[in-house]
Amino acid sequence: MLILFIAACFVFQSYAESLADEKKTVTPQEFVTAVSEVPNKVSNFIKNEVDKTKEYQKNSWDNAKKKWPWNKIFKGNNDG
Repeated sequence: MLILFIAACFVFQSYAESLADEKKTVTPQEFVTAVSEVPNKVSNFIKNEVDKTKEYQKNSWDNAKKKWPWNKIFKGNNDG
């Protein structure tokens, strides 16, 4: 079993090294395309985060209003 484990480790290490040796070259066109997409990606990310935050705050506020102690104290008083 120990020999099989050592052999598996050796095979995995050589496979990982072969992956590390592969160099991906980036063409100027790919670089320009990636850079031009950054502002759109950033704005989409910020918009999604704002939407998620608004939804979370809405849910939190709804839960807080339901649990607020004044709702139980003044439950019968609907004058205002």
